[in-house]
Amino acid sequence: MGLIRFAVHPTSFLADWHEVHAGYLTGADGRIFSSRIEILDNIVGCRRTSSESAKFHVAWPVKDFGRIVIPTGSLPEREVPYLLAVELARGKIVQIRNQAAQWELAGLKIPDDFSEPHRTAHRLFSRAASSQDRPEEASQLADEAIYHACRAGERLTRSYASQALAGRLQRFGTLPVSIGCELQGAIPSTPQADLFNAMFNSATVSAAWKQIESVEGEYDWGIVDRQLDWCESQKLMVRGGPLLDLGAAGLPHWLERWEHDVFNMQSFVCDFVETAISRYVGRIRVWEICTRMNTGGALTLNEESRLTLTARVLDVARQVDEEAQLIVRIDQPWGDYQSRGQHRLSPIQVVDALCRSGVGLSGVNLELAMGYRPRGSAPRDLLECSRLIDTWTVLDIPIFVTLVCPSNTSADSFASPDIEVDPRARASPGTETDQANWIELMLELLVAKPRVAGVFFPNFSDGTPHAYPHAGLLNSQGIAKPVADRIIRQQLHHRRTI
Repeated sequence: MGLIRFAVHPTSFLADWHEVHAGYLTGADGRIFSSRIEILDNIVGCRRTSSESAKFHVAWPVKDFGRIVIPTGSLPEREVPYLLAVELARGKIVQIRNQAAQWELAGLKIPDDFSEPHRTAHRLFSRAASSQDRPEEASQLADEAIYHACRAGERLTRSYASQALAGRLQRFGTLPVSIGCELQGAIPSTPQADLFNAMFNSATVSAAWKQIESVEGEYDWGIVDRQLDWCESQKLMVRGGPLLDLGAAGLPHWLERWEHDVFNMQSFVCDFVETAISRYVGRIRVWEICTRMNTGGALTLNEESRLTLTARVLDVARQVDEEAQLIVRIDQPWGDYQSRGQHRLSPIQVVDALCRSGVGLSGVNLELAMGYRPRGSAPRDLLECSRLIDTWTVLDIPIFVTLVCPSNTSADSFASPDIEVDPRARASPGTETDQANWIELMLELLVAKPRVAGVFFPNFSDGTPHAYPHAGLLNSQGIAKPVADRIIRQQLHHRRTI
C-alpha cells in the first residue's frame, strides 16, 4: 500500500484544520485514488493502494481567499516527509505558470498586473525551498508565496475572461448564453417579476417526481402548470426538471418497496418520465432528466445501476420527444467524493459513458455549490474553476453551470436540513457582498467560455422552500441582495457596444 507523508508546521496548526481529512490524491491522468488520511504528531500521511507518483489536494487557508483547495506537484513516495506548505506553493506556482503559457500561446495578452505577484511568489518560494532545514520559517515563506500565487492566478484568469468575452462579443453581438433561475415550485410575486425579467432570460420549472407523485398513481401537476403558464406569460425560455433526484431521499417514499426489484423499479421510473414529457411536449423543450446520478444515495442503487437507469430514462425521453434537449446534472464535479472508495467512475467518465451509449444526451449541467457541507464542493479559486470547465469541454457537448453560494451562515428554516453553510470556507463567509463578488467573477468567466450554453441559479428567494441555505438572490423578506444588481450589470455587459 502506497504512503506519501507531509510535515506540517507549526504543529499547532493541525488542531484547527479538520479540512485535512477531506484531502485526496490524484494520479498523473487526474484520476482520484481511494485514500485514507492518517495524522501522527505533525505528520499527515496519505495512504492508498497504488505506489505511483501523486498530487495531494487539500483545503489550505490563504489570506483573502479562504480555505481553498490547492494541489501539490506530482510527488513520488520517499522515506523523508515532504514539507506540505512548500509543496503546495510549488504546485500552485507551476499550475499558474503552465496556464499562463497555454493562454499566451492561444493569443492571450498577459496583463501587466500579473507580473508583480507572480515574481513575488517565485522569489518567496525560492527562499522557502532553500530553507527547509528550518521548517517553520520555510512554511511561513511558502504561505506568503501561495498568497501571491493566488493573486497572480486570479488576475490572469480575470484577464483571460475579459479578453475571451470581448472576442465572443465581436463574433456574436449578444452572447448565445441563457442566464436563468430555478423557480423551486414558487412563482415570483408581481413586484418581483420585473426584477426577475431584468436578471434572467430563462427559468427552470420544478417538476420533481417526489412532489408530483407523492402517492403512487396520484399525480399533481398543478404547480408545474402554474409555473409554466407564468414563464410563458413572461416570454422566458423554459427548462423543466430535474425529473429525478438519485440522491438520498430524492425519490418518492413509496418506491422503496421496489428497491430490490430493479426491473419493476425501472418500469415505474420510466413511466413517470414518459408521462411528464408527454404532458408538456411542445411547451418544454429542454429537460433536466436527473440530478446526483454520479454521487447517488437513492435506495440501494449502486453506481452501475444508476448509470443503467439514467441511460434507459434518457432513451425513453428521446422516444417521447425526439426534438427535446436532454441534460443531466452533475454535483461535486471535481469528484472529491471518490477518495472514499465508493465510486469507481469520475464525474466526467459517468457522462462520457452516457454519451457513448448513444442515448442522445444534449448537454451536462455542472453544479458548483461552494461553501456547503456535506453536499457541495470545497472552495476553489477562479483559475481552478476555469480549468474545470476546460476539462469538461473534451466531451464536445454544451455545458450548463448552476452557481450556488451562501450569503449568510445562520440557520435557514426554508432550506434542506441536511445541508449547512461551512463558515470557514471563504475569507468573508456568509456575507451578501461575498456572494455578489463571487457570482460576478464566475459569471464573467463562464460566459467567456465557448462551450458554456447557460448559467443558472438554484432559487430566486430565500423566503420559499429550497435546498441550499441562503443561496437565493432575494432574502427571506423578499428584498434583493447585492448580487441582483451584479447579475443585471453582467447582462448589460454581455452586449456589444457599437
